[in-house]
Amino acid sequence: MKDSIVKQAARIAGDFLQEQVKTSDQIIGKGITNQVCVVETEIHKVVVRMNDKGTFPSFVKEKWSIEQAAAVGVPGPEVLSIGVVDETAYMIQAFVEGDNGLDSTVPKSDVWRKLGEYAKLIHSIQVKGYGENLIDPVHGEFQSPPHAGSDGSWQGYVQHNINSLTEHDRLIELGVITQMESQRIKKRFEDLKRKPFRFGLNHGDISLKNTIVNQANQVILLDWNAKVSVVPHATIAQLMHYQILGLEEGPNDEEFKAFIDGYGISGKDLSDIRLYLLLRAFDNLRWAINRSPDHIEPFAAFAKQVVDIILD
Repeated sequence: MKDSIVKQAARIAGDFLQEQVKTSDQIIGKGITNQVCVVETEIHKVVVRMNDKGTFPSFVKEKWSIEQAAAVGVPGPEVLSIGVVDETAYMIQAFVEGDNGLDSTVPKSDVWRKLGEYAKLIHSIQVKGYGENLIDPVHGEFQSPPHAGSDGSWQGYVQHNINSLTEHDRLIELGVITQMESQRIKKRFEDLKRKPFRFGLNHGDISLKNTIVNQANQVILLDWNAKVSVVPHATIAQLMHYQILGLEEGPNDEEFKAFIDGYGISGKDLSDIRLYLLLRAFDNLRWAINRSPDHIEPFAAFAKQVVDIILD
């Protein structure tokens, strides 16, 4: 399997560059969603990311996001080409020299502070709509597909989670919330629904693992999974999620403060973000209950942790 991936990457890069390939090596552990290979010719060194052809829209979205971010001052890898060949969607990027953010000797708080600055710039990019599907790259319009209980809008998303807080809720049965806590949270979600939020572009996974720090100590942002959502809530809630789980790519307390400082948020602005995190945790758990039983236990444990933080 690995040999065929490496050969396919070499073929895709060689055809695009019109050059003889010297080496093609798979990068293990850096691409969760895509197969990632580094391909070298006499002149060029590129990264080839591949997946099945159905994922091509995600490469279109990522190319668009990287270019929009570069225009507002967020450095990323140059996208040389995207396409589909032999049932495989691919993206070719210029290779970025440097250390992964997890391995860099630059103080991690400095990297996180810079990521806070980048997040604010990303949130300033002009977009329309709400959701994870880029339906109109010319106007930067995103959409979320409707599903049972929600019309795909932000208001629909919140209302679906309000409507789900019933006396027969599986979240009560799972021990995530009590009947009384359900009523308190319902009121908080109703307050959230009435607030005037700003919607902006989100990277989707700002973390150390998705950065390269080059020799000039410049932080380069990689691996977009862009979506339009409430800002800065969606981005910062993702970091809180990592913090609560104690994941290596997430920030510790000092690094989280550096990110917040870089973005320019005060501590008093975090309460609504924690509530958004709870909304997302509940929504993810309900998805697991309906679609992915293996995820119910860890998602329920996480949701319970967030409940304890919110209602403390």
